[in-house]
Order: sequence, then C-alpha cells, then structure tokens
Amino acid sequence: MSLFVASLNSGSNGNCYYVGNEHEAVLIDAGISCRETETRMARLGLSMRKVKAIFVSHEHSDHIRGVTVLAKKYKLPVYITPLTMHHGGLRLDDNLVTTFFADQPIHIGELLITAFSKLHDAAHPHSFTIACGDVKVGVFTDLGVVCENLILHFQQCHAAFLEANYDEGMLESGNYPFHLKRRIRGGNGHLSNRQALTLFIDYKPAHMSHLFLSHLSKDNNDPILVHNLFNTHARGAEIVIASRYVETPVYHISGTGNPANAAIASLQFSLF
Repeated sequence: MSLFVASLNSGSNGNCYYVGNEHEAVLIDAGISCRETETRMARLGLSMRKVKAIFVSHEHSDHIRGVTVLAKKYKLPVYITPLTMHHGGLRLDDNLVTTFFADQPIHIGELLITAFSKLHDAAHPHSFTIACGDVKVGVFTDLGVVCENLILHFQQCHAAFLEANYDEGMLESGNYPFHLKRRIRGGNGHLSNRQALTLFIDYKPAHMSHLFLSHLSKDNNDPILVHNLFNTHARGAEIVIASRYVETPVYHISGTGNPANAAIASLQFSLF
C-alpha cells in the first residue's frame, strides 16, 4: 500500500492538502477557490474524479473558502463538526454534510481517516491522519502547542504536513501589533519553528520519509532558514517546504522509510 500527497496551498492565504491512493483521495481543508483547486490539481495530473470527500479542520476562512463550491459542483460529502459548520457560516446541502468525531476512524474506500482534537483558537479544531494499509500521513497545522495527541499521531506517520509558522526572533522584532503577536504565540495560535523542530527531533519515527513544513508565515518566517534548520536534523527524511504561492509536486509515500522521488521533478527552492 502507498499514498500520493501534495500541498495545493499552505499558508494564511489558503490551505488545501491532497492525500490519496490509486483509486480515491480526500482533500484536507479547501481554503482556496474551486477554480484554483482545479487548476493546481490539473497541473499536477491529479483528477477531481478521484476526490471522494473534503475534511474540514476548523472554520477559519483560509481553510474553508472553497468548500461550498467544490462540494456542490462535485457532489462531495463534507466531513465537519456541527460547531465548525455553525461558526464557519457554511451553507451546504444537508445531504452533503457528515459529522465526524475525534478518534473514530472513517473509511473512504481503502483510505482510513482519523481526526483528533488540537489546541487552536477555533470553535472545534481537529487535525487528521490518513492511512492506506500500513502507510500513514498526517496533516498537522494550526496548532497552539505540541500536545500529547500530536505526539502520539506524529510518531505513527510515514509523512507529515507539520506547521512551522514563525521564527520567534522575526515575530518579536516584526511590525505585528502586540495583540496579534500574543495570539500567534499564546498557546492557541501557531507553532514556531523551534516548537516544530523539537517535536521532529524528539519524536520523528525511523520510518518517516517526508516532512512537509507547512503554514509558514509570509512576514515572520523565511523558507530557506526553516528548510536549513530542519534539514540539519533530517535523519533520512526529505524536507519539503509547502508553499503559500504554488502547489508542491506530488510525492509517493511508500512506507519504505526511504525518501521517494517526487512525481514531478522540481527544485524545491523554486517554490519560494
């Protein structure tokens, strides 16, 4: 068994992650427009016909902007909690809405999607793992702290999208107002490079082949800085930056513990 993964966009301007096997796929969040989602998937050779569901992590606009149009156009079930639905103001046909519960796996064909609760300043936020057979991928962004739930699931993953939102020095010396700085680093905001790196160093499983650094701040982080920081501690994992401007290549996660080649040959630094 194996999985194919790509970030279609990752950042405060929109988040959307594709995870699937040869037959079916899911989108974790849909924070870019339907047209942009289609365009980026087409460039990657990915088919919307394989997408069988959208899973929504929380109600912030950069995670739900494209949900309504995508779901309606492709008749996709949207897995979302009632609180997230309410606070996000989403208008979806009842027949397209399915409630999920933390720690209760959901089967989508051969995919097994499991949600777990996290700390973030949203009504009912969750992160997700997606498994196919014994291969597992995690989507872990918008995290206030590294909690026990995150550690538990991170240790099981062959690949993970992990938030590395800000450099602490850049945030401190930057132009953000104090209340926004406090929100970002206050335990219900976002993970710093240092927090994410500590998780990676302390809990990276030996079988993890890829780490996708995600949700980087435009103003308070630097892609080259954070790539170099993690690459020093990679220990066999390929470090990839999930860009806020363009999709990543499609990566094949085989569960062998060795980095697989991208399905589309591209220098990662061309994404910055």
